[in-house]
Amino acid sequence: MVDDQLLVRSGFRIMLEQQPDIDVCGEAADGEQAVRLVRETHPDVVLMDVRMPGMNGLDATHAIVRDAPRSRVLVLTTYDVDDYVVAALRAGASGYLLKDVDPQELIRCVRSVAAGETVLAQPVVRRLVDEFLTRPQQPDGPSPIVERLSERERTVLTELARGSTNSEIAAALVVSPATVKTHVASILAKLGLRDRVQAVIMAYETGFVAANQAAGPPPATLAVIGSTDERLAKQ
Repeated sequence: MVDDQLLVRSGFRIMLEQQPDIDVCGEAADGEQAVRLVRETHPDVVLMDVRMPGMNGLDATHAIVRDAPRSRVLVLTTYDVDDYVVAALRAGASGYLLKDVDPQELIRCVRSVAAGETVLAQPVVRRLVDEFLTRPQQPDGPSPIVERLSERERTVLTELARGSTNSEIAAALVVSPATVKTHVASILAKLGLRDRVQAVIMAYETGFVAANQAAGPPPATLAVIGSTDERLAKQ
């Protein structure tokens, strides 16, 4: 638990430790303490605030992902700010939730992140996708995605940006879900990305997905990236 407010840490700790499969191995009041604590305790999940004195949560996330990649960071903050969301995902965070999240949803998200999944609050995803769809596309040369990925991998990435699940992509391409999973893993490896959420963001930021190829209706994208059911985005 990383938060500069003791009462906040205590409240979340009590709630989480009531679960038989969750142990809170430590607390930190700022980013520097968090980085040291992660090195000492090797947690599966780090709940990370954004604004804190000294090293902030975004810099701490970057340091943790770099130095302790087996520890996955779930940002938990009051700040519903697009720049923070993008920065957190770029730093390698595996999720971004707001502190008004339902307690049971938070518990599910902690378990999901520990299992290797990526979670985002639904309001955050909706505004994040809207932002990318309204950004002007980059006109200078071909997207690096086009140069690095095969034609089939580019097709899969386009479907990911539309909010499609592995099963839906498999049905559309008439291949097995296992084949789609292999393509997704190859996309992440070639682009040097941590998970499929970052792949979708890169697709929009580089102009690979043009505005007139909009990623389908927001609810579909929310179902993939922002839910904790079987459609949750997985690596």
